Amino acid sequence: MAKLFVVATPIGNLEDITLRALRILKEVDLIACEDTRVTKKILDHYRINKPTISYHQHSQVGKIDFLIYKIKEGKNIALVSDAGTPGISDPGGLLVKAAFDQGVMVESVPGPSALAAALSVAGLPLDRFFFLGFLPHKKGRETLLKEIVSLKYPAVFYESVHRIEKTLGQLYEFGLNREVVLCRELTKKFETVYRGSVKEVLAKLTADMVKGEFVVIVSGK
Repeated sequence: MAKLFVVATPIGNLEDITLRALRILKEVDLIACEDTRVTKKILDHYRINKPTISYHQHSQVGKIDFLIYKIKEGKNIALVSDAGTPGISDPGGLLVKAAFDQGVMVESVPGPSALAAALSVAGLPLDRFFFLGFLPHKKGRETLLKEIVSLKYPAVFYESVHRIEKTLGQLYEFGLNREVVLCRELTKKFETVYRGSVKEVLAKLTADMVKGEFVVIVSGK
C-alpha cells in the first residue's frame, strides 16, 4: 500500500532541508500543502515538479477523505506545512489520525522545527517544559497567561508580531519576573534572540523595528 509521508520543510533558510525530504518530495505522486504558494517556492528552488493540493485548517472533512482515498488507490502523498514539521500547531494531525484510523501507513520524514530551533539557542534548563502552541486570542487567554506565571517548569509558546508586546506586558502585569527568551525570524536574515527579564526584553522590542513570528520561552520557577 502507498503511504502518507509527513515531511518537515525549512522554517526560513531553504538550505535547511534533509536529503531524504528532497528525495521523498521528488518521488511522491502528490504533495498536500498548507499553502501551495509557499510550498511552490521550495519546490521551484530545488527544481521539483510535482502536483500540489491545498490542505489547511479550513479544509473540509471531504478533503481528508479525498487524500486518504488517493493513498488507498496507490498514490504516495507528502504532507507539508508552510514551515517546519507538520502536526505541530497546524491541522496536519487530523490527517495523520484519519490515516491511522483507516489503516494507512504514515511515515515521518523529520527535519526543521521552530520549537526545536528555539530551544537549542535558549541557554535555559529545558529537560522538561510545557509547549502551548499559539495562545488563544480572546477566550481563556488571560487565564493561560496567569498559569504561565505560576508554572514550575519552563513554558514555550508561539506569538505573532501583532500581539507580542501586549503579551509580554500582560505577563509582567501578572507578576512574571523570571528570565524570558524570545526568538524571532529563526534561520532568516534578521534572526534575533532576546534574553532578559520581561521588562528588559519588552524595552528591547520597543526600541527595534520588530517584524516576524516569535517563539517565546519563559524560564521555570
